[in-house]
Amino acid sequence: MKQLRILVFSAAFGNGHLRAAEAVIEEICLKEPMAIVTHLDFGDFLSKRFNSVVKKLYLELIKHSPKLWGKFYYQTAKLHPKSRIQRFLNQLGRTDFLKYIQEFEPDLIVCTYPTISSILAQLRVEHILQVPVITVITDYTVHNHWVHPGVDSYMVACEEVKQMLVDVGILTKRIHVTGIPISPKFEGKIDRRLIATKLGIKPDLPTFLVMGAYGNLEITKRICKKLTDSKIPVQSIIVCGNNEKLYHSLEKVHTNACNPLVRLRYVDNMEELMSVSDLIITKAGGLTVTEALTKHLPLLVYKPIPGQENENAHFVQRIGAGNVARTEEELEELLSCFLSNPQEIEEMRGKAAIAFHGHSAERAVENMFKLIVNTNINQRLDQRIG
Repeated sequence: MKQLRILVFSAAFGNGHLRAAEAVIEEICLKEPMAIVTHLDFGDFLSKRFNSVVKKLYLELIKHSPKLWGKFYYQTAKLHPKSRIQRFLNQLGRTDFLKYIQEFEPDLIVCTYPTISSILAQLRVEHILQVPVITVITDYTVHNHWVHPGVDSYMVACEEVKQMLVDVGILTKRIHVTGIPISPKFEGKIDRRLIATKLGIKPDLPTFLVMGAYGNLEITKRICKKLTDSKIPVQSIIVCGNNEKLYHSLEKVHTNACNPLVRLRYVDNMEELMSVSDLIITKAGGLTVTEALTKHLPLLVYKPIPGQENENAHFVQRIGAGNVARTEEELEELLSCFLSNPQEIEEMRGKAAIAFHGHSAERAVENMFKLIVNTNINQRLDQRIG
């Protein structure tokens, strides 16, 4: 195979699209170290002002008006690819995209964000773009913004997502159930005792991992305090990310803790933290759900945002690998239940193991390479016929 040239498009609207793109790139480089891979942000091709306004609006809706976001999500979920809104979106930046693609001359384009996927798919339909386009859907559901007949191949999370695409007219042969691509580092076995020692926790004590991304500092503090005050021995790890205010607000909880609490800022070893944990308390982003399930780590999803997060949470419940708490009271009840009945956590872990076999990025990239090979064969045949 000649040296591959691959373009990967994502977007910084939430980090799930970005992480999926990075996972694909990581796997491509493992399989084809000599491949030339360029990763681009969709927003960089738009005007800075337009990109900034759209991104700010999205983040503000998610953080302060999740119900309004959910209403928008579900009202637009069934938009037809030829609707006026979609036709407008399909024109965004297409001249600049096409110019860049023609200069780079890729063998394949991979999209983990729906808007750029539709723009390029429309160029495929119009026979302006000759490069195959692959779309990686990063949730356990399908919004119609992802759907376009010009996409050459879809990589999807599960059979339910495949059926959703079939139901809206996408050919079965174009859909591959690979799982949402996550970093290959989540696939390997990690020594729990070694990581526990590094973190300063006990390897044999139940460990709950808390992702501090709820937008409400007081709620996160109360979750941590319930765990640190529990009469049933448990240790907890709280990941605060870049939220310094949250990190420092937990100082008193940490100092007065009856049970161990490890506070962390931004981390790049989530695979290790998941490996030493027995339960993760989190939001329901598609990538986080996939990472946890790959590690066979049960999830307790708290207040999923209406829209794609809500659908991801439904998937976790459907396969029996976790539970959803929609109020703080429900969260407290479930925490008390899991602390008192650790066998329920083990049952969820077992169901996650049955439902989830991992190696999603590997399967996705294998299908991408097959598409490149088949495209090259078809092009040579067309040249001979011509």
